[in-house]
Amino acid sequence: MLIAYCSHSLVTLVCVSLLQVAYSTLRLAGDKHKHYEGRVEVYYNGEWGTVCDDDFSIHAANVVCRELGYVEAVSWSPSSKYGKGEGRIWLDNVHCSGLERTLAQCESNGFGVSDCKHSEDVGVVCSQRRIAGFKFISTLTNNVESLNVQVEDVRIRAISSQRKRVPMTEGYLEVKDGGKWRQICDLEWTEMNSRVICGMYGFPGEKRYNTKVYKLLSKRRKKNYWGFGVNCTGNEASLHGCKLGHKVELRGNTTCEKGLPVVVNCVPGRAFAPSHAQGFSKAYRVEQPLVRLRGGANIGEGRVEVLKNGEWGTVCDDSWNLEAATVVCRELGFGSAKEALTGGKLGQGMGPVHMNEVKCSGFEKSLTECYFNRDALGCSHEEDAAVRCNVPAMGFQNRLRLSGGRNPFEGRVEVLAEKNGSLVWGTVCSDSWGTIEATVVCRQLGLGFANNAFQETWYWSGDVSADDVVMSGVRCSGTEMTLAQCLHHGKHLDCPRGGGRFAAGVSCSETAPDLVLNAQVVEHTTYLEDRPMYILQCANEEHCLSSSAAAATSSSYRRLLRFSSQIHNNGLTDFRPRAAHNSWIWHECHRHYHSMEVFTHYDLLSLNGTKVAEGHKASFCLEDTQCEEGIEKRYECANFGQQGITVGCWDTYRHDIDCQWIDVTDVVPGDYIFQVVINPNFEVAESDYTNNVMKCRCRYDGHRIWISVIRTSDIFDYWPNALNR
Repeated sequence: MLIAYCSHSLVTLVCVSLLQVAYSTLRLAGDKHKHYEGRVEVYYNGEWGTVCDDDFSIHAANVVCRELGYVEAVSWSPSSKYGKGEGRIWLDNVHCSGLERTLAQCESNGFGVSDCKHSEDVGVVCSQRRIAGFKFISTLTNNVESLNVQVEDVRIRAISSQRKRVPMTEGYLEVKDGGKWRQICDLEWTEMNSRVICGMYGFPGEKRYNTKVYKLLSKRRKKNYWGFGVNCTGNEASLHGCKLGHKVELRGNTTCEKGLPVVVNCVPGRAFAPSHAQGFSKAYRVEQPLVRLRGGANIGEGRVEVLKNGEWGTVCDDSWNLEAATVVCRELGFGSAKEALTGGKLGQGMGPVHMNEVKCSGFEKSLTECYFNRDALGCSHEEDAAVRCNVPAMGFQNRLRLSGGRNPFEGRVEVLAEKNGSLVWGTVCSDSWGTIEATVVCRQLGLGFANNAFQETWYWSGDVSADDVVMSGVRCSGTEMTLAQCLHHGKHLDCPRGGGRFAAGVSCSETAPDLVLNAQVVEHTTYLEDRPMYILQCANEEHCLSSSAAAATSSSYRRLLRFSSQIHNNGLTDFRPRAAHNSWIWHECHRHYHSMEVFTHYDLLSLNGTKVAEGHKASFCLEDTQCEEGIEKRYECANFGQQGITVGCWDTYRHDIDCQWIDVTDVVPGDYIFQVVINPNFEVAESDYTNNVMKCRCRYDGHRIWISVIRTSDIFDYWPNALNR
């Protein structure tokens, strides 16, 4: 006897068999990095099974993805890329034209007829774009009944007293089904369910709420319950990974008579909390974080780096998945992970690879608590793991806009500010406006990295009504989430040039270079040389010697601290100088053109940070000295060629080149700090400036010098000085 319950949803006809059904639903399972990829599994005859890769094609992959609510397939993978499945192999020799509505409609050997092994399980990668009606959740499934329920959207609806709160952390949980918003009965609701919902909305934790308030509201309001419960384990990245709970009997006003509509109350990370005291204390370690994100364009994304023995290192992407990525995201005060990225997609790090084959349950408080293999042999920085986290909806993008640009990634910066008791759009004064400020603007708008900062925007015809300056004296450190968090004059504006044509502007880019100095090369090539003054005339004219050299005789000697510098581009796009080709400067000492007049700072500091040797601002010709295997050199200094550093290449300035030194002639013996800073004026935008500084401990006895690199965890005291640039 077959008993079936059928309902018509927005996209498909969904039939529920309470006993047995020939074919029910699909899911993507296995060792996957994103929710829209995985091993294809079919629910048939009360049991989940896999699909063999024999004769599988992109047409079959398209059918699978559309059945799951995605617009199309991007690719498919044979040979159990997402791990070997268990149980039956339900389908083999699948032939699809691409027009079928379900995989079951494609030709095959029939259910259960297969000569394959699980080493042949097929997987697919679907497009992120969803079919209308599948906006948020693809499918909720139940292992007991063959059930396929499609939900169009999910939301947290705040009560009136909470609606103006940012971020919105508390309210009724509602799902949209059949075009109507419906509540969920809380009789089976658990903290694990709330944990998943909060993670989806960018919050690392959940807490109890005031039930008295919602009981009173429930009596006054008409309720419209959804017909199912939800059963989450707590480590799902989003609600679509949860199972369905029991079916709820809909009886009008008496539905869920012993319960209430589900309410969730989430705890934001400290960076998003109205005050730090209300933040999620377990997810934010101000004193010394053990995990950080680097190289990401937007809030809550980046390459994962771990601190071990005072040295930051990366994580190898072997076995990297959403569970591990979610642990990182929650640890840093974000929600669950949207993506676990592999293959150095958010830039390659430097230094050691600290963790490999990371395996997390999803409930660890820190990535360092997960199981991992300390042996990273065979892992390179091409395999650096990264994450994209869910972040709270803060409305940052509603208070800032770019106007007049040729595309959405450029334009005059306009800010929504309070003026005479009302909110008006206005411009930002361009005095002191630079790349760091532009970086914050691009991040706030979700447009990636800064490409350029403009102090004149007359060529962009912005909104005339927004010409007046509403923000001046802006100075950012680069870590702010919004322009309003940067230092600025407040209500007391000071902008002599005014707004209009002199208003601040930006251009943004989805990718950026990332320069990193190889500290070991500096450490291993440093030495002292006494060089006669008569062969240093060219260097003296270029201000590469200390001021006492001006009075030195040609027969005297200068003591030089010499070293090589090897500067890698670990970003996602080439590093190119801002100066136009025709404005480059010829340098007689080096016999080539320099495209950046100030590319590095070399300094010798006392232990309290004061300069003891007059460092100099070194100018460079930028070229690809050497590249990683398979990458072709693109830039060279000879013959007035194009200058830059290609992704995956490095520019080496050898120790024996003029000006590749610090003049220490007047330095007395003692302990010092040797400091090198790349791109010190932030002239060219990068994805990460914090790795542009190298410091070494330095001991000088008057005849010899000893150098040891200070680990990167000790060098960030340089960056507060960025505000004084």
